[in-house]
Amino acid sequence: MMMSGHKLWSRFPLLGSTVPVLGAFVLLAFLLSPSAKSQAAKPGSAHLDSVEVTGSKRFSSGQIVSTLGMRPGITVNRDDLQGVADRLGALGVFSKVQYRFTTIESGVRVTYEVADASGLPVVFDNFPWFTDDELIADLKRDVPLFDGNAPRSGSILDAMSGALENLIQVRGAFAHVSHSLVRSAVKDEEVQQFRVDGAEIKIQGVEFSDALAKTDSAIQDRLPDLVGKPFSRSRVELFEFEQVRPVYLSHAFLRVKFGPPVARFTADPNKPLPDAVTILAPIDPGPAFSWAGIAWNGNSAIPSNELNALVDLKPGDTADGMKIEAIWERVRTIYAERGYLDATLNPAALFNTDTSHVAYSVTITEGPQYHMGNLVLTGLSLEGEKRIRAAWKIPHGAVFNKNIYEEFLEHGIKQAFVGIPVHYEKIGRFLQQDANSASVDVLLDFQ
Repeated sequence: MMMSGHKLWSRFPLLGSTVPVLGAFVLLAFLLSPSAKSQAAKPGSAHLDSVEVTGSKRFSSGQIVSTLGMRPGITVNRDDLQGVADRLGALGVFSKVQYRFTTIESGVRVTYEVADASGLPVVFDNFPWFTDDELIADLKRDVPLFDGNAPRSGSILDAMSGALENLIQVRGAFAHVSHSLVRSAVKDEEVQQFRVDGAEIKIQGVEFSDALAKTDSAIQDRLPDLVGKPFSRSRVELFEFEQVRPVYLSHAFLRVKFGPPVARFTADPNKPLPDAVTILAPIDPGPAFSWAGIAWNGNSAIPSNELNALVDLKPGDTADGMKIEAIWERVRTIYAERGYLDATLNPAALFNTDTSHVAYSVTITEGPQYHMGNLVLTGLSLEGEKRIRAAWKIPHGAVFNKNIYEEFLEHGIKQAFVGIPVHYEKIGRFLQQDANSASVDVLLDFQ
């Protein structure tokens, strides 16, 4: 019996679909399964005349169709067509899948319409046996519809883990590979991280490519944070960001670049489970810069000459990156002290590579000036509340000074309770800002 009707559109639920995948090729088998069970004629079935996929900018129709197992001539019914749509959606690489079919004399023509889901960078945290290029090439070969990026969720991630597990077995590592959505240690972005669980490969040493990192005592003193610990690229990158980068900035290497850390086995990598690696950490310091001043933009509440007084660098000085960061923090502080709690700074560095000078153009968005609203206290006795209100320093309606607020939290509360027993372990604190009225309420919850 031929499927009746001219066209049918169907959507699949994108949330809550999970598909267990074992090994690198199960993803393909997973998509092929509907056609195998539909070979026998069923009520409402028809021969498949053609199948096409439209809407994807990342994959061609042929790439997607090759994973479906729906070749012309097989017998399908509506459940089969919907099942393929559901499984395509479960992969995670498409944010939408719907289909339509048209019945003709020779069978049924099916068109799946998809929309690409956004892709995330893929990072490999602790795979010292292979380079990133080798891992990417293996995944592209063994996992259909992997193009170098990964979705936030979906069954394709399990297929990628399975392919990586098979790959590391070649080097004698029989371990589980997991994936998780994490924020990059050095970039403000989310990435899909894959890591080998239970592979206790330790860092034996770190070799920096640049002389400053090799000789700086502050960096060398912190190397025990890495040496002897399990190898993890994200751990190394975080160390570079938190411990190495500030040293280079303080020496005016404002454009320092850190290459991907590379693990080298201290033993033969072809032997089962070598347990120590040396990290090669490439660093390109770039030129050291001298200071050439700041141009302020967008500031009206605080004049430029007052902001310049916060700058402790003179033209021609070494452009110490840590001192520059301290300038921005002082500017934020003075704005907060004057009630501009929403003030933001956007410093843009202007590098002159010919003269090795750097100037900054700083755009300030000041926002409203907030005034003190209500002081809301909870969890205190009558005597305790009386003392806190007496010690509070910002009158109702006065310009809100965030420095006074923070000083009160740090010292004023303790001083207010001198001489009486107190029964709280922590204080919940919250500033409730109302931009329309330019007022801020202070909420303190004594727990």
